[in-house]
Amino acid sequence: MPTPEANRERISAARKSVIAAVGLTSFKILVGLATGSLGILAEAAHSGLDLAAAVMTWMAVRISGKPADRDHRYGHGKVENLSALAETLLLLITCVWIFYHAVSRLIGHQLEIEVNVWSFAVMSTSVVVDFSRSRMLYRVARKYNSQALEADAMHFRTDIWSSAVVILGLVSVKLSEWVAGWGGLRYADAVAAMIVAVIVVQVSVKMGVRTILALLDTAPAGLEETITAAVVALPGVNNCHNVRLRYSGSQLFVDIHILVDGNQSLRAAHELTEEIERAIQKLVPDADVTVHPEPA
Repeated sequence: MPTPEANRERISAARKSVIAAVGLTSFKILVGLATGSLGILAEAAHSGLDLAAAVMTWMAVRISGKPADRDHRYGHGKVENLSALAETLLLLITCVWIFYHAVSRLIGHQLEIEVNVWSFAVMSTSVVVDFSRSRMLYRVARKYNSQALEADAMHFRTDIWSSAVVILGLVSVKLSEWVAGWGGLRYADAVAAMIVAVIVVQVSVKMGVRTILALLDTAPAGLEETITAAVVALPGVNNCHNVRLRYSGSQLFVDIHILVDGNQSLRAAHELTEEIERAIQKLVPDADVTVHPEPA
């Protein structure tokens, strides 16, 4: 299970993400309402769901760090996977909202948008903040193999590109005002909002598939073969079979059966299982390993 130090660092990273999301969402809402930019309002809605997702991640990380108990023998790590699934559903709802309002604006020709310095300021701030927190979350996620924090980091890295798309839309609207004959560019803001929705859908699908696979206890691709090869290579192991792998949040559980010399002492067999655990934990640090020895 995660150490107290790991839990503190994971919770701290999630909490910083929540604080950043609160400030960024508020800033986007104010500027979006003041300028009438659908692109910025779409990003504000996206950031609002980012805030909800960040709060869920923060809560999930706190709960998943609790030790196993009588009702949760494998710990509470699946809470991280449930949090990621809920985040995916929220993102899909955001996409529907963005598409609806973008199409409505294009059909109704409601394109009165005020593009000013604040429009660019809020989106530039969004890029800087998302870049900073995605790096922070990726660092902690990789350090402690936290799927919830990694999903958040991937989400915010994608936000950087969606914010860049909105900035492009705002520039296009401004050009339509300055250059005669470029009036068609005034549609760029609504089109940019739809591109944001497409980006969000792509991220949602990837996150959703990964989360569902984790909830279904799908074994990581190739890991079974790697573990089997490492175990069979150890002296005293005649065969390795019935290898079962499952993730619960960031915690990997490994169950394996081995064939060994049935005439060796119990102490010798126990020492061999300890060696096997160490070999597997070199491949997957902090893995929870259960070895069942059988006489050859």
